[in-house]
Amino acid sequence: MSETLLRRLWPYFGVLYWLPLLFFALFFFYPLGTILGVSFFPDGRLQLGSLRELFSTSYYARVLWFTFWQATVSTILVLLFAFPGAYVFTRYRFRGKTTLRTISTLPFVLPTVVVANAFLALLGPRSMLNSWLMNVLRLDQPPLAFQYTVWAILLAHVFYNYAVALRIISSAWENLGPEYSQAAQMLGASPLQAFREVTLPLLQPAIRAAAVLVFIFCFTSFGVVLILGGPRYATLEVEIYRQAVNLFNLPVAAALSTLQIIFTFVLMWLYTRTQARQSQALKLKSAGAVERPIRTAKDRLVVLGNLLFMLLLLGLPLAALVLRSVRGAEGFTLRFYQELFVNRQESLFFVPPVEAIFNSIAFATATVFLAVSLGLISAWMLAGEETDLPAMEARSAEPGFIGRMRAKLQHWLDPVLMLPLATSAVTLGFGFILALNKPPLNLRRSVVLVPIAHTLVAMPFVIRSVLPAIRRVNPRLREAAVMLGADATAVRLTIDWPLIRRALLVGAVFAFTISMGEFGATVFIARPQTPTMPVAIYRFLGQPGALNYGQALAMSTLLMLVCAVGFVVIERFRVGDEGEF
Repeated sequence: MSETLLRRLWPYFGVLYWLPLLFFALFFFYPLGTILGVSFFPDGRLQLGSLRELFSTSYYARVLWFTFWQATVSTILVLLFAFPGAYVFTRYRFRGKTTLRTISTLPFVLPTVVVANAFLALLGPRSMLNSWLMNVLRLDQPPLAFQYTVWAILLAHVFYNYAVALRIISSAWENLGPEYSQAAQMLGASPLQAFREVTLPLLQPAIRAAAVLVFIFCFTSFGVVLILGGPRYATLEVEIYRQAVNLFNLPVAAALSTLQIIFTFVLMWLYTRTQARQSQALKLKSAGAVERPIRTAKDRLVVLGNLLFMLLLLGLPLAALVLRSVRGAEGFTLRFYQELFVNRQESLFFVPPVEAIFNSIAFATATVFLAVSLGLISAWMLAGEETDLPAMEARSAEPGFIGRMRAKLQHWLDPVLMLPLATSAVTLGFGFILALNKPPLNLRRSVVLVPIAHTLVAMPFVIRSVLPAIRRVNPRLREAAVMLGADATAVRLTIDWPLIRRALLVGAVFAFTISMGEFGATVFIARPQTPTMPVAIYRFLGQPGALNYGQALAMSTLLMLVCAVGFVVIERFRVGDEGEF
C-alpha cells in the first residue's frame, strides 16, 4: 500500500474516531456542565446558596443519610445471601447448573419498574396473597403492609443485585485450586480455619469488587425506591426528581445532582481500582477441577437449600407478576392485556398504552443503531494500532504520528467512555432539561432526546462486548490480507467483520434491552405524547382503579418478556465469557 493512500485514509479514520468524543461532549459533558453552572453560577457569579441549603437543612441531611444507609444495608444483605450460592455453584457439580446460573441473572436485566411491580404483585396491597388472607381471615384491610416500607426497598435490591455478587464471587472462586486449603489442613488447620485463613483472604478482592458495584447500583436506585418507598423514603435520586419535576426548584435539584455526580464518580473510581487489584499471582484452575459431585446427605441439604432459596427469592416475584396480570375480580382473564389496545377515553390527548409499546420499540431500534455505530468506532479506537493495517505507521511519511495520536486518545478515551456507568440516569435526564432547551441545541421538544439518552447508557455495554473480540483478532490475518492486495475497507469487511459480528450482536441486544427498560432519564425527557413502556407503567400505577393497576401489570409482563428474550439471545450468542462485564 502506497504512502499516498495511507495519507488519504488517515483523515477518514481520524474524523470517524472523533465522532464518539463529539457525541459525549454534546450530550454528556455539556448537560453535566450546565448542572454545575445552575448550581454554582445561577447569575454568572459564584453562589453557594443552594449548596449551603443542602447542608443547613436537616431534611436533606436525612435524605443523604438514608441513601447511604439503604445502600449499605442492601449491599450487606446481598453479600450474605449470595455468598452461600457462590459456594454451591463453585464447589458442586449438578444437572442444570449452567441454566440456573443464567436464569439467576435475569432479574438484573429487568427494568426497575418491572421489579417494583413484581413485588407489588407478590406482597402489595392488591396482591393475591393479601386477597387470599383477607378472604380467609374475613378482613376489610390487607394484613400485609409491604408497600412504602424500607423492607420493600431492601428486599427488591437483594432481588435485583443478587446475580451481580453471585457471578463476581463465583467466577473468582472457581479459579482457586483446592491445594491451598488442603495444604493448610495438612499443617493442622480445620476445614473452617483453612477457609477463614486461606480461601477467604484470596476471595477478598472479588468480594470488595462485588460490594462496591452492588453499592453503586443501590445508591443510584430510582424506580424501586420511587414506587416501593413512596414519599417517606426518599433517596438522592428520588429527591432530584421531586425537586425538578414536582417543585421545579432547579437550583436545589442541581446541587443535589452535583453531590450525586461526585459520589458516583468516587464510587466508580473505587470500583475500577478494586477490579484492577483482583489479579492474583496464583496458579489458577479451571472450574471443572474444583467441582465435586453431590455424594452425602449434607451435600444434598446444602445444594437444595440454596437452590430453594434462589427459587423463592428470584422466582416468586416474577411468577406473581405474570399470574396477577391474568387474574381479575372474576378470576382468570385477559382483559388487562386487551385494554392495552383500547382507547376508552376518546380523548385527543390520550395515548393508548399500545402506542407506548411501539414508542419503546422505535426508540430501542434507534438506540441500537446509534450505540452500535458509536460503540464499534470506540472499540476499534480502544483496541489500538493493531486494528489498523499492519505496517501503516512504518510506511507513513510521518513515522510515529499515528502511534502518538493513538496513545494519547487511548490513555483517556477508555475511562471517558465508561463515565455514563457512574452517572445517575436521573441526573442525566435533568441535565438534558437544563442544557438542551435553547439554541443551538434546542431539542427539549424533540423525540430524538430519548434515543440519545438511551445511547449514552447503552454504549459502555456495546464497547465492553465488542472490544475483547476485536483484540482477539490475529494481526497476522490482517497482514496476509494486505500482502494479497486488500485495502483498509476490504480488511475490515473480510477479516474483522466475520470475527466480531457475533460479539457485536451481543452488544446490539444489550442496547435494545437497556433502551426498552430505561426509566430514570426517560421520565424526565419523554414527551407526554410519546411515553415509553416504563413511563406508561409508572403512569398507570399513579392512577386509581383496578383497571389501571391491571394494565400496569400486563405491560410489565410484556416488558419482562421482551427483556427475557433479549437476555436469552445474549447468552445464546455470547462466546464463552464474551465481554468484560
